[in-house]
Amino acid sequence: MSVQTYLAYDYPALSVFWSMLVFFLWIMWFVLLFRVVMDIFRDDSLGGAAKAGWLLCVVLLPFLGVFVYLIARGKGMGRREVEQARAQQRALDSYIRETARGGTSSADELARLSDMKARGDITEDEFRRAKDMVFAAHGPSAGTGPDATGPGRPGAVSSSSPH
Repeated sequence: MSVQTYLAYDYPALSVFWSMLVFFLWIMWFVLLFRVVMDIFRDDSLGGAAKAGWLLCVVLLPFLGVFVYLIARGKGMGRREVEQARAQQRALDSYIRETARGGTSSADELARLSDMKARGDITEDEFRRAKDMVFAAHGPSAGTGPDATGPGRPGAVSSSSPH
C-alpha cells in the first residue's frame, strides 16, 4: 500500500491561490463580525432591548445580520469609532500633561494639609512633619520665603518622631 503523493502536482499554484484567498476572506469575515459586535455594545444611543435584538440577529443569522447592520448603522459605526479614538487621545494627552506637570504642586499639598489641621484630623506636630516632607519632595525652591520653616532653614523647629 505504498502510494506516492506528488503534492506539487496534486495541488497546483492556482489552487494554492484560491485557498489563500478563501482563508483571507474567512479571517476578514471574523474581523468584521467582531467589529460589529463591539459597535453594538459601544453605542450608547441603543437601549438594552435594541442591543439584544441586534446581537441575536448577528449571532443567529451572521451573514444577513452583519450586512443589515452595516447598511442600517454603518455610517454611525464609523462616527462612534472616531469619537472613541478622540476620547482616548484626550485622555492620553491629559495623563501626559498631568504626569509632566508632576501631579499636585507643593502649594496644593500645603493647602490640603492646612485644611486637615484646621479640621483637627492631624496634630500640629504631624502637620509640621508633613510640611517638611512636602518641602523635601519639591526641592529647596518650593519652600523658600520669609515664613518657610523646615530642616536646615533659619527658624526651623526640629521635631523628632518616636519610632
